[in-house]
Amino acid sequence: MSRDQKIKENWEQLTKILSDKFGDGEELNLDAIIYLIGVQELGQGPKEFKKDDKVNLMHIAICRLLEPFGYYEFDFFDNDGWPHYKVIEELPVLKAGEQTVLMKEAIVMYFQQNGLI
Repeated sequence: MSRDQKIKENWEQLTKILSDKFGDGEELNLDAIIYLIGVQELGQGPKEFKKDDKVNLMHIAICRLLEPFGYYEFDFFDNDGWPHYKVIEELPVLKAGEQTVLMKEAIVMYFQQNGLI
């Protein structure tokens, strides 16, 4: 089985698991899953977040997801407990489809490392 096919199968399995748990009957899209990872990485549990906080949660998730690829590195927690990352290597210019594949691969890896799949 090709690497891309395995990622696709794992992605489908993962979206089913997360959608069943958090989707209220709706299938979660990529952005929703990134948001959930941000909430998880913040570690303050589920609560109501302001619009700016939601954007920051997605940024945290993206940094965390791309950390194993060498693009970001955890730097510190601020006084409010929010993690901050520093750029190690600039992301390459990717087409939209390539960005999606990279993020799906990173998300699958994240949940494999955390034992969900």
